[in-house]
Amino acid sequence: MPEGPEVETVRRGLTRLVVGRKVLGTEVRWEKTISGMAPEEFDAELVGRTIEKVDRRGKYLLFRFSGGLTMVSHLRMEGAYYTVPAGTEPGKHDLVTFHLDEGIDLFYRDTRKFGRMNLVPDADALQVAGLAKIGPEPTEKDLSLAYMVSEFAKSRMHVKPFLLDQSHIAGLGNIYVDETLWQSQIHPLTAANKLSEDELARLRENIIHEITRATEHHGTTVHSFTTAFGEAGEFQNELQVYGRVGEPCLRCGHPLEKMKVAQRGTTYCPVCQVVKD
Repeated sequence: MPEGPEVETVRRGLTRLVVGRKVLGTEVRWEKTISGMAPEEFDAELVGRTIEKVDRRGKYLLFRFSGGLTMVSHLRMEGAYYTVPAGTEPGKHDLVTFHLDEGIDLFYRDTRKFGRMNLVPDADALQVAGLAKIGPEPTEKDLSLAYMVSEFAKSRMHVKPFLLDQSHIAGLGNIYVDETLWQSQIHPLTAANKLSEDELARLRENIIHEITRATEHHGTTVHSFTTAFGEAGEFQNELQVYGRVGEPCLRCGHPLEKMKVAQRGTTYCPVCQVVKD
């Protein structure tokens, strides 16, 4: 599933490609992609509106249309947007087409068909699905140490699933949680409320730094992620633990191991990352 850096990369690409374009019409080829209304209503609401801005909150894209409408788009596992010349024949996995002015079509492709779009008034956008309870963005400005100390102290949950829960910190997924826990020398099965303030300070710093670096490298391509320009991300070349099971730990040299934590494959170093009692 695309994580914060990947979705931010898509947002930046869409900003360059479609902001300022007017919607001439839409075609929906998989009705379940559109939540809360029929494809005909979706089309009627969008025709004639201009894409004024594309925002992001966590793993969600927010298309801001003229006239006070927002389309909340969650890419889920395989969702992707890309532009083509108007009249291009859609492929079998191109589920939605947005016909735009100036000879552009915006395709939404989703091989797994898990992605969803919700069209709502601007004022309701942050109440859609998981957005209502989403945590702060992993930035220097938004993610304070005081917040982390307070939030982690409330939970005995293992720290990995705690971090994957978007209500605590927005935009983190399996890859970046494995990476930042290794960088912070925290075992994935350590209880959240067992982490000291010093450990949380180190974890906070690593989360902010890692997400910033990943975004600068246009995200991580492990399976099928591409930018809005159809390009693969580059951050997979920078990963220190994810996807390196059996290889030497870059810190101590011991072979990295893999286990399941909250049903997610988890790579870690059994020497550098020790469970706290």
